[in-house]
Amino acid sequence: MARYTDDSIERVRQAVDMLDLVGAKTELKRSGHQWMGCCPFHDERTPSFSVNVSEKVFHCFGCGEGGDLFRFVELTEGLPFREALEYLADRYNITIELSDEDPRAAERRQQRDRLLELLERTASWYVRQLWESDEAAGPRAYLAQRGLDEQMLRQFRVGYAPSAWDAVLLASRRAGYSERELWDAGLVRRGQKGNLYDFFRRRIQFPLCDARGRVLGFGGRAAGPDQQPKYVNSSDGAVYHKGRHLFAADLARAAAAKAGQVVLCEGYTDVIALHQAGLTNTVGLMGTALTEEQVGELARLAPVVLLALDADSAGQEAMLRAARVAAGRRLELRVVTLPSGLDPADLLLSEGADGMRERVAASIPFVRFRVERALATEDLVTGEGKDRAVEALRPIFGDMPASALRDELLDLAAERVGVAPGKLGEWLAQPPRAPQAPTQRAAAPVDAAGQAAPSRPSDRPESDAISRVERAFLVQCLAQPTEGRAALAAADLERAITTPGYRRAALLLAEQLGEAIRVPEGDDELTRIIAELQVRAPQAAVGGRASLQAEVLRLELAAVNREIAAARGAGGADIVGLARRRTELEAAVERQVEESLAQTRATD
Repeated sequence: MARYTDDSIERVRQAVDMLDLVGAKTELKRSGHQWMGCCPFHDERTPSFSVNVSEKVFHCFGCGEGGDLFRFVELTEGLPFREALEYLADRYNITIELSDEDPRAAERRQQRDRLLELLERTASWYVRQLWESDEAAGPRAYLAQRGLDEQMLRQFRVGYAPSAWDAVLLASRRAGYSERELWDAGLVRRGQKGNLYDFFRRRIQFPLCDARGRVLGFGGRAAGPDQQPKYVNSSDGAVYHKGRHLFAADLARAAAAKAGQVVLCEGYTDVIALHQAGLTNTVGLMGTALTEEQVGELARLAPVVLLALDADSAGQEAMLRAARVAAGRRLELRVVTLPSGLDPADLLLSEGADGMRERVAASIPFVRFRVERALATEDLVTGEGKDRAVEALRPIFGDMPASALRDELLDLAAERVGVAPGKLGEWLAQPPRAPQAPTQRAAAPVDAAGQAAPSRPSDRPESDAISRVERAFLVQCLAQPTEGRAALAAADLERAITTPGYRRAALLLAEQLGEAIRVPEGDDELTRIIAELQVRAPQAAVGGRASLQAEVLRLELAAVNREIAAARGAGGADIVGLARRRTELEAAVERQVEESLAQTRATD
């Protein structure tokens, strides 16, 4: 696949307003040379998220996440680098070009762009039909009865496909689109006699979009009780692929990232109703069973998923299926309990927005849902029913680590079964009465409290004494680029810097310091490290050259200490000389620190 030119990337970089970009996700306030706010990537009350506007980088001192403007979009929008670049180019109206694109690839891209334009035009046409045509009076009344207001429906671009057999076909032909393009976009079907006709007719239309909000297809709901099936979706084709996307993920992404959780429900109107109620971190399944691709999308949206699926047997089975697909991922599943027979949209009409928000806030761990479901499906009056319940509970408790949550659920189950918790624990510890297929874990790894196991960037350098010295040296190099480049050139970086991530950063800075620093595309580890160094650099500049020289000496002192330790281990004879060198370095560091403090006081 051809890549975008370096000039295109640089033009996008220059065009982006970092405060505008980041400020849309978290509130920022100036703090000295930086802007600070609460991190959009983890839950915190005290701001530890720092943005360097001039360098267009960010770093969180709490969770360690960091990078440049492209990395920020990758994380907040769940996009790979190429799509993050396209997203920013669209947002800031920058034209970008591909370098050395294969002619066939260019033709395929142009064809896809044409299909996306056609789908976008059709979505806008459907919206006009819903609000302007007499035929759509019934659908408008239905949507109003569901409690959905016009402003919210317009935000979701809900439309109406009229009953005519060729309305979209003729309008698209007049706009210059071919029959083949209409077919590839999934907008027409071919009759038995070979004639083309509109696929969506007399249906309320819900656009199905990708993470960038581009229309890929449609979900159509029957406008009348005589129509079957009730729902039809675009078929798999050149643009739309069933099971890859979540309904409204483009609209819910920012709210999900900020909340640290995403609500998942089934119906299109359920999603819109929850957004209208203020739960703007809600997405929908698009009428499919949860797929691996959709689980990946959920994980990119937030680390916690709240399942708000219907309380009927199909909805409960869907939740169990979701857990099986999500098994092994760092994703915490919780369940929003809904009354039987009511979907979220119905519940909003009966209980109001406050009632629905309270239900979401009172979500239960998925493992509790499993326990309660196992107890509810058996007759706990008879001994046989109790035995079956114990068999159903055994793999659930077997998967749970020792924790307060496990003890709480054991007490709950014991009370329902009618035995002491200790006795139930004994029964659960016994092997199954008959061989059973292994049960998959129903949720992601959990800690003792039943919460998702915390994660951190795996390649982030450890904050031990040595790595802190190495980081301080690199920060000073960035703070004073001219002297810093000379210090990097003079240093034996392989000997002086032992933390792998900081060593790679030092080698990159040795080449690029004093110019615009460009990390190789896709190197997330190095991107995070460079961003952290750039965020720290402005505060480090006040000490002047003496501060840089102090860090150079500390780096050498650390290397000498390692050599002394190695010499002792090997019984070397040069320990005395190394110890003398260490004493000299310690004295030199003291002098440079004093000089640095004097420069800082003079600046103040």
